[in-house]
Amino acid sequence: MFELRDYQIANAKKCRLKLKEYKICILNMQVRTGKSHIALDVAKDYSNVLFITKKKAISSIENDYTAANHSFNITVINYESLHKVSGLFDLVICDESHNLATYPKPSKRIKAVKQFVKNDLLLLTGTLLPESNSQIFHQLWVSPYSPYKNCGNFYKWHKIYGTPKTLFTSYGEAKDYSVVDYEKIKTTVDRLKVSFTQNEAGFTTKVNEHIIKVDMKQSTIKLMDKLRKDLVIEGKNEVVLADTGVKLMSKLQQMSSGTVKFESGNAATLDTTKVDYISKRFKGKKLAIFYFYKQELEMIKEKFGDTVTTDLEEFNNTDKHIALQQISGAEGINLSAADVLIFINFGFSNTKYIQAKDRLTTMERKVNDVYFILSTNGIDNRVYKALQSKKDYVLQTFRIDERK
Repeated sequence: MFELRDYQIANAKKCRLKLKEYKICILNMQVRTGKSHIALDVAKDYSNVLFITKKKAISSIENDYTAANHSFNITVINYESLHKVSGLFDLVICDESHNLATYPKPSKRIKAVKQFVKNDLLLLTGTLLPESNSQIFHQLWVSPYSPYKNCGNFYKWHKIYGTPKTLFTSYGEAKDYSVVDYEKIKTTVDRLKVSFTQNEAGFTTKVNEHIIKVDMKQSTIKLMDKLRKDLVIEGKNEVVLADTGVKLMSKLQQMSSGTVKFESGNAATLDTTKVDYISKRFKGKKLAIFYFYKQELEMIKEKFGDTVTTDLEEFNNTDKHIALQQISGAEGINLSAADVLIFINFGFSNTKYIQAKDRLTTMERKVNDVYFILSTNGIDNRVYKALQSKKDYVLQTFRIDERK
């Protein structure tokens, strides 16, 4: 029979006290420490609960609910499908709540969540403020009990707590609302938080990052050089266009792993060097593979055939490998059934890099082997270097790298 760990029981109690006093609680715990189990334990005090998460994590939440033998009424839905839900909820749980952190204006997702939060709100996140302290405002704004409700909107809030700056871009000047001194909001935010780390939970997992560099085909290298020089590659039926810095950076990152998306919207596999290496090097292992661009999934499927799935349930209950998009797979899912985790490619966000590489971690697991397959002549090794230095890989960095 499933039972909460002692630290989970203690943190669930803390959450109940926060909700009772403030109607809002932020469960800010590091990945793999069991936030969902704690949230579900808290939720059993309520009659009607809405649990909002990522699509890939729905089955995991439902399994946790069943394993704990809960019986309260719960609706588990992904953020993109909230339009399918109706009703009044006593408690709304927002998993990976930093996805509600857009500013200065609330996103469509944030507005959709706000419609359902009439009573208590439980925010779950391992990275509350991944990029800016300004990201706290809309996470709390979705609740009618936000401690900043008297500010009305983000702009008025930032005028009080933020420092105005000007951002200079290729398009001209823009206002930068990212700067907020945490000391100005610390008392308010911290009283809503229940924080806990992997070390406090007793995790002793060691993550071994292995860097493997492969030589892409000469034809791929020549195409990348041509794109850098001409900013366009014209074929018989398709065109690769890189008429902006962002597009050039994206196209080179795609080609670094063997695929490319054309101006028409179609995509193609140019070079199977990485999947060929993975298939040979990790033969006999159960694999979890992160990709970034859609065509990379097609390349993986072409190589591994029926031995690979994109469904978490099938992965956990069969001997099949799993291939997941790095952004959607970085949060809220457990890939510990895999022997190794492999990145065939990845995005430019340091936060997603940190979250994704920890998907194998469990209390019982002592060693995680994580492999990054990089191309010798591509830009993916530069991107990785920036991410490992706890930085996003941005256009300015790319331009500096290209001049070297």
